This record gives sequence, C-alpha cells and structure tokens, in this order.
Amino acid sequence: MENLTHTLAGVALSQVGFNRKTRYATLAMAIGANLPDVDLVTRFAGSTVFLKYHRGITHSFLGVSVLAALLAGTFFLLGRRAQPAKNSPPLDGRWLLAGCWLATASHLLLDFTNSYGVRPFLPFSGKWYAWDIVFIVDPVLLGLMGAGLGLPMVLRIVSEEVGAGKPSLRRGAVFSLCSMLALWGLRDVAHRRVLSLLDSHVYGQENPLRLGAFPSPANPFAWTGVVETDFTFRILEVSALDEGADSEPERTYHKPEPSTVLDAALKTRTAAVFSDFARFLWAQVHEDEEGYTVILQDLRFVSHDVRRHGFTAEIGLDKSLTARSEWFSIWGRPDDP
Repeated sequence: MENLTHTLAGVALSQVGFNRKTRYATLAMAIGANLPDVDLVTRFAGSTVFLKYHRGITHSFLGVSVLAALLAGTFFLLGRRAQPAKNSPPLDGRWLLAGCWLATASHLLLDFTNSYGVRPFLPFSGKWYAWDIVFIVDPVLLGLMGAGLGLPMVLRIVSEEVGAGKPSLRRGAVFSLCSMLALWGLRDVAHRRVLSLLDSHVYGQENPLRLGAFPSPANPFAWTGVVETDFTFRILEVSALDEGADSEPERTYHKPEPSTVLDAALKTRTAAVFSDFARFLWAQVHEDEEGYTVILQDLRFVSHDVRRHGFTAEIGLDKSLTARSEWFSIWGRPDDP
C-alpha cells in the first residue's frame, strides 16, 4: 500500500490504547507502520535491484520483528533522557515494543492485501503471497480512515476553542480500523465471486491452467480477470454483481513458441529477477537488424492504456544470443539497467 494508508493505520492502532500505556506510542507506531519500506533505498542501485529486494526481508515476519525491536529500543533509550511532559503516561518499554511490533506487522498485512504481494517467510522461503483484494492506492479505504481520524481531530480543535472537554480520538480510531476490516471483507467476497464467474466462463471451452482476479482502484465490484490456458492469456473485465463473465475476452495475449532466443533472454539477470516476481508472465519475441528484442510483462498489472505497459522488462540480444541490453520498469519506460 502507499504510505499514507500505512501511516493512518499506525496512528489508528496507537489511539485504541497504546498512547495511554506509554509515551511516544503514536509517533513510534506511525514510523513503525512505514519502516519496512526502508528497502526503498535499493532503488538507487537500479530498477532491477529494486525489484529483487523490495518487499523482501524487511517485509517478512523476521524483518518486521527486528525492525520493531530496533525502533522500540531507540525510542526507549532517547525517551529516558528526555523530560516528560506534564500528565504524560510513563515510558514503558514493554508496551512500546508491543506497539512497534503491531505497527510494523500492520505494514506486512496491508501489503499482503494487494496484488504485488509479500514474501513473509524470508530468508527461509522466497515464495510470494498475495490476497489480491485491494488496489495499491484505494481511495475508499483512505477516505474511511481519514474521516475516522480526521473528524475527531477537528472536533478536538473546536472544543479547545470553546473551552469544552477534549473528545477522545479512540472512537474514531476504532471506526477507521473497523471500516478497513469491513472493506476487506466486502472485497474478499467480491474477489471470490469473480473467480467463480471466471471459472464458470471457461468451463467446457478451454482447460484453464490458472485464474486470477485483480482489483480496480475504487470500485470494489470491478475486477480484471486473467485466464491462463495452454496457448493464451485472456483478459476480461468482470463485475462481481454480474450473473456471468462476458462471453468474449476483451484482450487475448498469445504465448510465444519455445525458442532458443526466448531461453537465452530468460537466462539474463533482469529476466531471472522479473520471472521470479511475475505471476502471469507473457513474453514477446521480435527480430530486428541487430538481433532480437524480448519483452516480458506481468499481466497482473496490464494497463487499459495501450501506451503504457507497467511492470515490463526488455532484453536485447545480438545474433549470437548474447545480451546487449537489459532494463526493467514499473512504469513502463526504460530505466537504468
């Protein structure tokens, strides 16, 4: 998920009670909810390195536990030297550690809900897991959580101006977290419904190897279905409210024939990293005067805009099948190899 949602989740978790158990809970948990994204520094080493290590060890059970301990320890040591504010709660290392762990773990859970996925069992297993129910930026979720936390803050400011008692932020935090869980439940039901529609659509026509359903940014009932068969990938736009999927796919992507060119491209470093990440890997092989160009795309992230091809790798080979260029980009434009 994007970092605003992570921050709101960390703040909401702190306001359900941790902020009354120990000092610095809200600040520590807001930071902790974003801390696993420290692996974004790998972006400076190039897009392929970023793809390999993003949502890696810092997004694992082991990683979030280590990060939580480091964060709690830092706040505890610095907090012991600071002069506490009047009427502030005590500095409790146990509650601070529990809150930091919950915040970093919430990052892992939120990232698990979208289609990019996480590898929670690193370094013991590099297998990806994804719930596929929430788009990486969900305006509905942001709106619900923002309202739950923002409205009580506005009321608190107004109350201070008129001399009334300060309203608690706890109810707003509970509303935000419950809204998030309710939206996840709705999207999970819709996701299962769409997978059932896709399965019914292809039954008796082709033998599907795999099915996938991926969410839209705002509408919890609008999904993009991917059906993989022996020879094609079929992309359908499906509504969870429909009685059935469309009889004809919106787009069909034909798999390339096996070839030494494709094999050589897939052995390159960029293609190997991308193949490990991609769930619905589609390849195109083009011959040109200098040799061959192999384009790889993950159809989980297929764009309706034909001018954009996100999560794409391109491998250039000469006539002897030696790699002459490699690049990968999330945004569909060449980047530094």
